[in-house]
Amino acid sequence: MTHRIVHPSDFSKASGAAFKKAIEMAKAQKAELMIVHVVSPVIPVAGEGYISPKTYEEIAASTRGSAQKQLDKLLTKAKQAGVRAKSFVLEGSAYEEIVRFAKSKHATLLVLGTHGRSGLAKLFLGSVASRVVTAATCPVLTVRGG
Repeated sequence: MTHRIVHPSDFSKASGAAFKKAIEMAKAQKAELMIVHVVSPVIPVAGEGYISPKTYEEIAASTRGSAQKQLDKLLTKAKQAGVRAKSFVLEGSAYEEIVRFAKSKHATLLVLGTHGRSGLAKLFLGSVASRVVTAATCPVLTVRGG
């Protein structure tokens, strides 16, 4: 059985701690590591002036390019650690895309960071990690960091 570990990253300190754990586990299990980042779609905002669809596409392409550069850094670190790894930029709702991706790749484990928010911060900001834990079809390891 091929082990596949999915590590969603938002490039935060919390994700950094989870990335280290994902590398450790991928090495121990000789698993493939898939590092993903989800970008939110660019949503037109009604305002003072007209912004062309081309401008929105340029913003979206820039966002995807920036995310890929960050993922490339993580990919290099993973490969230097001796782990087979790939990276993917997804677009949409973070938790939905993470769960969908893990299912489509037949992931055996999700390793993601959690910011450890509670109270009002969690209520207003939500928790991608808690939504992933609830919706995922494979085991999820959350790593508190940052």
